[in-house]
Amino acid sequence: MSATVLLLQLIVILVTARACGWLLRYLGQPSVVGEMAAGMLLGPVVMGALFPSLHAQIFDKASLAGLSALSTVGLVMFMFIVGLELRAHKGAREQLRSAGAVGVLSVVVPIALGLAISPALHPTLAPAGVGFWPFALFIAAALSITAFPVMARILKDQGLTHTRFGQLSLASAAVVDVFAWVLVAFVVALVGAGDGYAGLARIGIGVVVLVGTLFWVVRPAFAWWLRKHAPDGEPGLSVLAALMIGLLATALATEWLHLHAVFGAFLFGAALPRDDQLLNSLAQRIEPFSIVLLMPLFFALAGLGTTANAFVGGGLGAMLLVLGVRTVGKIAGGAAGARIAGYSWRDSLATGALMNARGLMELIVMKIGLDAGLIGPELFTILLVMALVTTAMTTPLMTLFSGVGRARPHPSPEHPTHPYRP
Repeated sequence: MSATVLLLQLIVILVTARACGWLLRYLGQPSVVGEMAAGMLLGPVVMGALFPSLHAQIFDKASLAGLSALSTVGLVMFMFIVGLELRAHKGAREQLRSAGAVGVLSVVVPIALGLAISPALHPTLAPAGVGFWPFALFIAAALSITAFPVMARILKDQGLTHTRFGQLSLASAAVVDVFAWVLVAFVVALVGAGDGYAGLARIGIGVVVLVGTLFWVVRPAFAWWLRKHAPDGEPGLSVLAALMIGLLATALATEWLHLHAVFGAFLFGAALPRDDQLLNSLAQRIEPFSIVLLMPLFFALAGLGTTANAFVGGGLGAMLLVLGVRTVGKIAGGAAGARIAGYSWRDSLATGALMNARGLMELIVMKIGLDAGLIGPELFTILLVMALVTTAMTTPLMTLFSGVGRARPHPSPEHPTHPYRP
């Protein structure tokens, strides 16, 4: 692939992503929804159908290797920051019991519904050779994900971060992500093991060794290194280099274990010493490049992996089924958990609406499933549409249920916040 083609692809993707992000932000949605939609626009469903010749020239499959590599780097960087932020939410410990009730029910209900609809989806949408249970467990995990970063952005944009249901939703989303990511990792390991329970056991032992090494060896080592070379929380070039080497090595380790690199990136971020100054410094240095340049490539590649076949015949029925099950399961599960914890119906339903947010985390799970061969292009397209619709409906439903007006329709250009975290 020539540099000219790669540069042209980057320009087209970034212009489309920024334009769609601005439009959706103007309409009161997180700009990440616009960037996700930009991926769909650039894929075969829209651009490929309207301008097939131009689409084939710009996004020829043989020329996508460079984009794929860059998007993987962006994904690893983003998940590293997500791991760092895992412990940054204030108030999660105080609300652990309530968050546990909401989190468990907003995982269990979608999982149960996902398993219930899997017999209808497996015969026509599962790739050849994929057994029922790996497919069903992946569908259950995909339906149970909540997008913590997008939820945080919605609450911040609406000025509701410090409300009771806002705090509860943030804490609950952290609980949900732990359950869901463990299930996703298990399913990917189940498929990647190759030789049955023995292979799965080796992957499990490898993960235990990796986690133990990160938290009992790497974390103390970096704590000492940071105290010595970055006592003010501002890492220099040598510290940044050490962090990047550790990040990439951990991502590589999870790839060797037949898991996805994002798991390693997340674990490395979660294992680093707790230091808010370090978090803020790394976010300021890493996120602008990752968010503005690399993550739109991930959305574009997701859009290029879609197919128009998902919108015809039985595919449309499957899409409506998945969308309905996902929406009902998340809202009902989250609201029931909040009511059990003693919250009012208004706050409970608003919490359920927030738990229905999808966004980037869903796309990451979908990409993992596609890369692992658990789902094909048709189901990938269905899940992408579901992620877009459920994320877009989060703000209107939350406003309707809570009765709280918008405090700030969208970030002002003078003081922007980025689309993935507060």
